[in-house]
Amino acid sequence: MEPSPKSKSNMSEPKRKFQPSLVERAGVRTFEFINRFVPWFKLPGLIGAFNLAFLRISLRNYNLHDGYVDPSAQGRYGDALEDERFLNARNSDGKYNSLELPLMGCAGMRFGRNFPPRELPEADRGGALDPEPPGHQREVHGAKAQWLHPGHDAQPAGRGLDSDEENFHIPLPEGDKWSGKTMQLPKTKPDATLDPSDKKCPGYKNPNTSWWDGSQIYGSTEEITKSLRTKLPDGKLTLNQNGTGAFIPRDQDGNPLTGFHNNWWVGMEMLHTLFALEHNALCDMLRQSYPNWTGDQIFDKARLVNCALMAKIHTVEWTPAILAHPALEIGMNANWWGIVGENLTKLVGRISKTSEIISGIPGSGVDHDGVPYSLTEEFVSVYRMHSLIPDDIAFFDAKQGKHQTTTPIGDLAFQGAQKPLDDGLSFGDLFYTFGINYPGAITNNNYPDFLRDFTDPDGIHRDMGTVDLLRDRERGVPRYCEFRRLLRLSVPTTFEELTGKQNPTLAQELSAAYGGDVTQVDALVGSHSEPVIPGFGFSETAFRVFILMASRRLKSDRFIAGQWDAATYTPEGFRWVQHSTMKDVLVRHFPELAPTLGRSKNAFAPWAQMEESRKYKGKETNAPPAK
Repeated sequence: MEPSPKSKSNMSEPKRKFQPSLVERAGVRTFEFINRFVPWFKLPGLIGAFNLAFLRISLRNYNLHDGYVDPSAQGRYGDALEDERFLNARNSDGKYNSLELPLMGCAGMRFGRNFPPRELPEADRGGALDPEPPGHQREVHGAKAQWLHPGHDAQPAGRGLDSDEENFHIPLPEGDKWSGKTMQLPKTKPDATLDPSDKKCPGYKNPNTSWWDGSQIYGSTEEITKSLRTKLPDGKLTLNQNGTGAFIPRDQDGNPLTGFHNNWWVGMEMLHTLFALEHNALCDMLRQSYPNWTGDQIFDKARLVNCALMAKIHTVEWTPAILAHPALEIGMNANWWGIVGENLTKLVGRISKTSEIISGIPGSGVDHDGVPYSLTEEFVSVYRMHSLIPDDIAFFDAKQGKHQTTTPIGDLAFQGAQKPLDDGLSFGDLFYTFGINYPGAITNNNYPDFLRDFTDPDGIHRDMGTVDLLRDRERGVPRYCEFRRLLRLSVPTTFEELTGKQNPTLAQELSAAYGGDVTQVDALVGSHSEPVIPGFGFSETAFRVFILMASRRLKSDRFIAGQWDAATYTPEGFRWVQHSTMKDVLVRHFPELAPTLGRSKNAFAPWAQMEESRKYKGKETNAPPAK
């Protein structure tokens, strides 16, 4: 548990080992026995949800490991809290989320691990990558998609740019369309060697914060955050206006002025703008309720509410949409509301003071499960979801549903992200467009073409599919078979076992790419090749890491698991979080979407289409034929 919000740091460490209770150990063993005969996803919904709850306990026990092997070199202590403001407000660089370990999870701290460091492979820092990534990546890692995540800050894409002068020189296969004979990619700069084990598998710093703090919008330093706010004492973020509404301003080079923009494209343009608008709407509400507050007071509370709302949307809306399974829907709702459910929790508050199973994680008390909190290298690895991105986007208007234009995604990245708006479309049109476009499958042979021959604004020419594999190898992420063994999952002994009997062609492609050695298959390639659970948008291998880290991100956060009350959020702000959904956010700022969203169950599942949209015969929407 965290100390009282009024206390200072006592510099104590969290307990060093997660200890499941007797009941938890019994539940884990019971479901381990059941799962020998019936996997969790074939159990009835409620029983399957309990199975997942005990699976998560097992994962907490075995699959949380510190990025700092030597406790004396953790570097998480820093200075005790001096500015009382941050007792009840988020610090942009992530400091003081924990008052005991002020630097835990803040910008510049290492990624953790989901596997014991002693069992990790030696990181490949030399470039003798075997097998060479480009050829087989293009053969078996090949997006017709929409954006599905309420915040892209979970995997900081910018860290590959923080590199030394050394490069990987990757030879290309004969006949490759890439210009030149080799691909050069910068090596990531590792952290200092703090322990002998860092020489085998170096640690890498996260340049962004690891918390649910909206740093993709607000920035990961207080200096950046201040630069993004208006000059007025209104607590608002700066937005510009044109004929189609508010939008993220640009600097003199055309870069968006927001917290994080290294992976900018039209999808990010939409979501950053949406939640900047939501922040400003919160400021208006708070100013009306508290007219004497300073701009900082309004900003701090608006940010708290906005971040909590994003965390809630991710938990109870986005996740059940991409992992559409009854047990998952029950489990993720229980993560937020507990098994007593949404209605009772809204009516009377928490039934249990501390049980996350009964009353959900928010307000249940902070617990780091014996390991200081951070995002992990393996979480970043399984969250590589480039296959969701389309090669082309067919745009429709939000009022009548008529097709307007079709644009290659390469024209909508970085400085081109505002092109649809410049061409006369509104944000409402963009959200309707993405709502009716189906996501691409996170599977092999479904990688966006434009990302396989891609030059970023820094002039680095890259095949992002190659980068995905290279970064995993560079950072010591185990290969697929070992990855599954360390998650206590079955390990394939043949390529046919890996892909399933229904996909012999892929098994042959993988065998050819990896020289017939199934143990050499990369974690990402294997994860994208295995059969998926019915209703799932990604593999069970990735899912095991996801259910552990998604709940940990809530449970470790002082402002979600700890100070979850009206005193911290204000009564008005607390109600805003608990009673708002992604639909509410969208309609609040783009009311023209109300008729369509009123007929749609989940804002992250495909929306109901208007008649004019159903008439469109283009392939970009990836939708099934109209009946």
